[in-house]
Amino acid sequence: MGFVEGGVTAADGYVAAGCHCGIKNSSDVKDLALVFSERPATVAGVFTRNSMASACVQVSRGVVDKGSARAVIANSGCANTCTGAEGLRNAQEMARVTAEKLDISPEEVVVASTGVIGAQLPIVKVCDGVEKLVSELSRDGGSDAAEGILTTDTRAKEVAVRLDLSSGPVTIGGMAKGAGMIMPNMATMLAFVTTDAAVDKESLQSALRDAVNRSFNRISIDGDTSTNDMVIVLANGDSRDNLTGDDYDAFAAGLAEVCRKLALMIVEDGEGATKFVEIRVTGARDDGDAERVARTIGTSLLFKTALFGEDPNWGRIMMAVGMSGAAAEPDRVAVFIDDLQLVSGGVGTGFSAEDARRLLAKKEISITVDLGLGSSETKFWTTDLSYDYVKINAEYHT
Repeated sequence: MGFVEGGVTAADGYVAAGCHCGIKNSSDVKDLALVFSERPATVAGVFTRNSMASACVQVSRGVVDKGSARAVIANSGCANTCTGAEGLRNAQEMARVTAEKLDISPEEVVVASTGVIGAQLPIVKVCDGVEKLVSELSRDGGSDAAEGILTTDTRAKEVAVRLDLSSGPVTIGGMAKGAGMIMPNMATMLAFVTTDAAVDKESLQSALRDAVNRSFNRISIDGDTSTNDMVIVLANGDSRDNLTGDDYDAFAAGLAEVCRKLALMIVEDGEGATKFVEIRVTGARDDGDAERVARTIGTSLLFKTALFGEDPNWGRIMMAVGMSGAAAEPDRVAVFIDDLQLVSGGVGTGFSAEDARRLLAKKEISITVDLGLGSSETKFWTTDLSYDYVKINAEYHT
């Protein structure tokens, strides 16, 4: 496996474009993106579990259920959520117009939206933008598409890998957006992945679900799960036999790596974040307990504010372990910042507060919690919670 340039258009048979269509006020900011597979593609996806799901989620679930897609049309600046029957019609119109311009079926078009909840989508502007995007589709358009889906993100998020399989080379590329309203729950933001591998629907869905569970479902910025979250993968390698055996396993590993890289980029770009934090839980009784502890620590507001203040208050970590619901015995727990041990047997080690603060002053921090009960472990990625996060979200709508 090796990393390559190109993002969502790195794989063979994909073109993309991004443009400003008028949803956002600034004319130099892109707010619409299109990714198109030049040949039929298998599609898989995971979606938000938020019961207030956006109209785009409702439409795109139907596309994924059918198992094939050719295009993804995505807008930023308007979530098209809680917009009633009109919002659903607008999402369907996005798919219809995109399909018409590409000469495909509306049932082959995944629709995605992100932005402010409650506003109706300016569908006329979107449809005019679709026509412009179709005329600009190219293999070099991946970065423009990645810009077209951003909201409070400070930078585009793209990655691609190439695999040398026994059946031939395979490329997997992707783009994502997300900086706030990030919390693990099946999918956590928008992410679109493309590959020129040939994978059947069931295998592709299985590989994606596993990849998401080990990446996007292991991150949190603020503990909020968006109404619009989705992760979509297109596989257009219809000229080859479906991957099986070792080749499929290698593909699944490549897909997981693409998802992991995109997920980490989201955490690194968290709204107002000053710290990127990896939480490693070891010694858990089982995988479920490891995840519960890591997730509880990573979403604790008290823990996250201590990170921002560079305060080595390990009591907040112990508190989170205890409220996680996982099996834990205080006299077995150990806690580390990088290699500095703060807790042994459930009590403080008498560590140097100065050393701890020096480690917490870094941009990237590793926290390890050893429960001492078993052999299961996991990783989770999070941020601190800063003044700027509050400011960004206090003024988000206005």
